[in-house]
Amino acid sequence: MKKLLTLLLLSLLLTACGAKNEPFQPGMDTDGGGMMQRHHAPIPAEYAGLTNPIPADETSLERGAALYATNCASCHGDGGMGDGPAGSALDPAPAPVAHTSQMMADDYLYWRISEGGAPFGSSMPAWKDILDEQARWDLVNYMRALGLGTVAPAHGSGGEAYDPAAQAAQQAEMLAQAVKQGIITQEEADTFAFVHNAAEQYRMDHPEIMNSGGSASEREAAILSALVKAGTITQAQADAFTDIHNRLGASGLMP
Repeated sequence: MKKLLTLLLLSLLLTACGAKNEPFQPGMDTDGGGMMQRHHAPIPAEYAGLTNPIPADETSLERGAALYATNCASCHGDGGMGDGPAGSALDPAPAPVAHTSQMMADDYLYWRISEGGAPFGSSMPAWKDILDEQARWDLVNYMRALGLGTVAPAHGSGGEAYDPAAQAAQQAEMLAQAVKQGIITQEEADTFAFVHNAAEQYRMDHPEIMNSGGSASEREAAILSALVKAGTITQAQADAFTDIHNRLGASGLMP
């Protein structure tokens, strides 16, 4: 038990690395939809709207790599897929930060690194008391680079590199389970996959939208609106996607 507590204090980074204590808000499902709820949590005013002032150049990425190896890899894995050796004992499992860093804005990532698990009742330390501002922004740059594939993961703690194909396979399995359990129909699963892929492509083509302000929910709505306007999806598909997304989160199948 003492060894586990030591690992928790030394290794945790971002939401999923804290042990669960009290829920963040009434009705929050920390066992299933907790990560989704955290991604849509309101960002405190002191962090809201912040953008990374540190260019993601070679120097920043080198600093970020060293920081990540020391503070994060044992839990999140060398490649940022949440599969580090220290993370196997954690509940909830460590977040796949290489992937989630592509979805969240600078202000959210900096907030979570800075304040740790306190806003969510977890045991994750507040890194603002350990790492200076530049270090925390360097970590944001490095995690994003892991997800973009612009840096090669170090080989120290263990863990796989981010693999879009593997991520797609996991999503397909989640949707298959949702259909099997009667949460959604096969037609809804197909709609969700189609709109999700379109939204992911839009994020890649328009990275500026991630720091356009507003909450994660508002950015998601803006992406769907842009896809409808471009004729990529219909309004009915956009509405269905939001409804299915909410049901999957409530079911516990979507982390």
